[in-house]
Amino acid sequence: MAASGLLFIGFVLGHMYGNLKAFAGEETFNNYAEHLREFGEPILPHEGFLWIARVGLLAALVVHVTCAVILARRAGRARTVKYVVKKNTHSSFSSHWMRWGGATLLLFIVWHLLNFSFGKVNVSNGETGDPDKNPYRLMVDNFDVWWLTAIYLVAMVALALHLHHGTFSSAQTLGLTGTARARRNARAAGLVIAIVVAGGFSLVPIGVLAGIID
Repeated sequence: MAASGLLFIGFVLGHMYGNLKAFAGEETFNNYAEHLREFGEPILPHEGFLWIARVGLLAALVVHVTCAVILARRAGRARTVKYVVKKNTHSSFSSHWMRWGGATLLLFIVWHLLNFSFGKVNVSNGETGDPDKNPYRLMVDNFDVWWLTAIYLVAMVALALHLHHGTFSSAQTLGLTGTARARRNARAAGLVIAIVVAGGFSLVPIGVLAGIID
C-alpha cells in the first residue's frame, strides 16, 4: 500500500504541473496535452505512453484498494469489541479520515475520468466535450459550471487530507521514521505535499471562475 501510494504521489505532482499550464493559455495547454500523446514516438505508438501510464495507474489503484480492504478487515478482526471510551489525543484528523477520504477519492476518479477523459458529464459542451479536440476548452467549459467546480474542490479537500497522512504513513511503513526528527520531517513532508498538490489543482478552477483562465 505504501509503494502504490508513493506512485500516486508522483503522479498527482506531475498531473498538477500539467494542469497549471492552463495559466499559460489555450495553445500552451493543448500543446502539452498533444505532447503527452506523442511522447515516446516512434519507439512507442501514438498515445502509447498514455496507455502504459493508464494501465500502470489502474494496477496501482487495484493494489492500493485491495490492501486498504485487507488492512481494514485485519483491524476489525483484531478488535471485535468497540472501545467504551476512545480519545484520539495523539492522532490527526486526516488519519481518521483515510477510509472515508479514500472512498471519496475513488468515486471522484470515476467521475473525473467520465468528465475529462470521455467528456460525458457536462454534455452541454457540444464539440468541446471531446477531450481530443480541445482539452483546454473542455476544462474551461466544465469549470464554468459551478456545481462541477464544487465537486472538484471538495475532492481536493479529500485529496489533501489523504496525502497529509498517507505521506507520513508510507514513510513509516518503509522504515523511514525511526527517529523523532525523521517523524517530524515525514509529517512536514506530508503537509507540504498536501498543500502544494491540492492547492495547485484548485488554482485552475478558481482561475476559471475568476476569469483569469477563459
